[in-house]
Amino acid sequence: MTSMTVSTSAQFWDRIARKYAAKPISNLPAYEKTLERTRSYLSPTDSVLEVGCGTASTALLLAPSVARYTASDYSSGMVEVGREKATAAQANNLSVVQGVLGDASLGDGPYNAVLAFNLLHLVPDPAGDARRAYDLLAPGGYFISKSACLTGWFTLLRPVFSLMRLLGKAPSITYLTVDGLEAMFRDAGFEIVESYSPSGSDTGRFIVARKP
Repeated sequence: MTSMTVSTSAQFWDRIARKYAAKPISNLPAYEKTLERTRSYLSPTDSVLEVGCGTASTALLLAPSVARYTASDYSSGMVEVGREKATAAQANNLSVVQGVLGDASLGDGPYNAVLAFNLLHLVPDPAGDARRAYDLLAPGGYFISKSACLTGWFTLLRPVFSLMRLLGKAPSITYLTVDGLEAMFRDAGFEIVESYSPSGSDTGRFIVARKP
């Protein structure tokens, strides 16, 4: 991300961090399925990095499955709430840090898994982030993501989303497709292990990509 893009997007998420933390999960069965599939790729000795962790709700649920878990977000407001939650839960193997892929705050790896849930459609250069995730992974490591592919009738809403973003009511959106996502991961050097939609809709595409 460019510095300007990070700053503008972070301001949006900073404003809504507390409200976001209190918001219930909209599709709990799909969320739980995502957690179940993610855990199947993790082991107790793993070191894991999550990017775009929000207020660390998912991090708190997955951290007990691994040895070390670093949860990161570029929003200081989200990170503040996430650290409060991690402290309250006494999650000693969980660190919540501020930064984006490529920042020193996220460490050099190697990680056994890099996770990006509901993130890649919210960054301007998802292909670049895929390459950066690849570089941080150990051989055989996994890049596990869930992304919104806003195709079909969603494209009709682009002017609305753009206006909302200009008014500070919505974040910037990158319009992805399933084929485009999978090609992006392959171009970064990954092998696609699985790709499906837990909710039955590609507005939440779950993809597991492995570094050879």
